[in-house]
Amino acid sequence: MPSIPSSYLYTTFAVLTVSSLLLLSFSAYTGVLRVSSETRKLEGLIDHVASITTELLVLSMVTNASSEIQLPMPESVGDRYYWLQLRNDSSSAWLEGGFGNNPVDGAGFRVYVPSGILAEGHYVSGHGAAQLECYSNLSLTHMVLSCSSEGK
Repeated sequence: MPSIPSSYLYTTFAVLTVSSLLLLSFSAYTGVLRVSSETRKLEGLIDHVASITTELLVLSMVTNASSEIQLPMPESVGDRYYWLQLRNDSSSAWLEGGFGNNPVDGAGFRVYVPSGILAEGHYVSGHGAAQLECYSNLSLTHMVLSCSSEGK
């Protein structure tokens, strides 16, 4: 028959072990929720900028006029910096974004915008507002994304 002090010791050790496991599980779960929330916020931000980009493109194509807009952007999403980048290839154009300080090709989230344009430029969070400029040059429409703090 075990002695009473050793059974108290085993019980205390078991309670500490279970408590540690529960604490680690809850910490991991809150970390996953935070990352998921930041991801949704970044996707929403990319969707918003893509919709403004589409509006400017349609306006420029219909009226054959140049347009420019500055979009106020959050300095960070949660605790993380982010980037946005306008790109195109021969068949499509898109706005992509991701977390970090440097735009990376093919990484992050992508939203397609109307094709048949020359899309270029990038925005890195923490550098003021995002500036979208749309203009037509001969038969090609240009869309440029930049940071408002960068000189032209």
